[in-house]
Amino acid sequence: MKILIIQQKMIGDVLTTSILFEALKAEHPDAELHYVINSHTFPVVEHNPFIDKFLFITPEIEESRAKFLSFLKEIKSENYDAVIDVYSKLSSNFMTKFSGAPIKISKHKWYTRYYYTHTFKEATVAQTNAGLAIENRLQLLEPLVKEIPEPIRPKIYLTNEEIETAKQFLSDSNINLSKPLYMISVLGSGDNKTYPLPHMAKVIDFVVAKTKAQILFNYMPKQVDEAKTVYNFCNSETRKHIFFDVFGNGLRAFLAITHHCTALIGNEGGAVNMAKALNVPTFTIFSPWIIKEAWNMFEDGQRNVSVHLKDFNPEIVDNSTSKELKDNYKSLYELIEPSLFFKELETFLNYN
Repeated sequence: MKILIIQQKMIGDVLTTSILFEALKAEHPDAELHYVINSHTFPVVEHNPFIDKFLFITPEIEESRAKFLSFLKEIKSENYDAVIDVYSKLSSNFMTKFSGAPIKISKHKWYTRYYYTHTFKEATVAQTNAGLAIENRLQLLEPLVKEIPEPIRPKIYLTNEEIETAKQFLSDSNINLSKPLYMISVLGSGDNKTYPLPHMAKVIDFVVAKTKAQILFNYMPKQVDEAKTVYNFCNSETRKHIFFDVFGNGLRAFLAITHHCTALIGNEGGAVNMAKALNVPTFTIFSPWIIKEAWNMFEDGQRNVSVHLKDFNPEIVDNSTSKELKDNYKSLYELIEPSLFFKELETFLNYN
């Protein structure tokens, strides 16, 4: 049996969907499993032992009809027995159709019955602490898998060399790994997923005051100015604990550095999902417009904890549309004062 799984979009999505491969291999150990992903997301699934082949969507393929058509022909030539299209976008609809696979699986949308043999409506209430992002993906396996292995969760596979190289790098950067080391996800992927910078600085001040820990910042290179702003908002004592220039050279280096951290604290997004996949504890601050129940994977109140506007002002969230929440994210973010969750954060720090 040859199966193709299609997951376009962001790093967190690609990592989360990787659970499907482990479940498929558990029941079909001889199956050949291929994964269509955007090329920049590859580092989070590199060395995954359950994935046999990757098909990469590059920027060139996205920008050229001719190259996209060539990519479709490559998919068709594989003669897949089944395709699982996780998000059902227009481009993945074409991939699924061109595959010619007799079994085509995706989420339920008004048009998907024309393309797919099996569709599933997404649940809106999580049944386990795995969260909706996990549960809704696993139901896509129903036509192919009778029993999901437990427990199953996204995993990142680092090599021993990567782990040791990161350890040496941190040591050379005067970081003492026998003392607490926190990775701070200081910025989200965009403004509407970024906790206000002065608020974030107060969070970091609190962490240092309570733990005297060493602090690393995680941010994208294009966000360096905003990250520096957070640094400058921190008080002078906190800044002594921040190793601002200790930064991974590439995503795999970031993952290896995070592996050595006591915990990751900060904005919800790919960094949080990656930390969880490395079994590193997380304290997550959700944007007001993001559905917490979808992405608070494996929250247990101890190793994985999160906060959301709904925790403090549920009436605002319950009485607003998703568009209203997204449009007003700035003013709503301001309502999540750091002091509102300092008790939960202190409990998290003491536990981890």
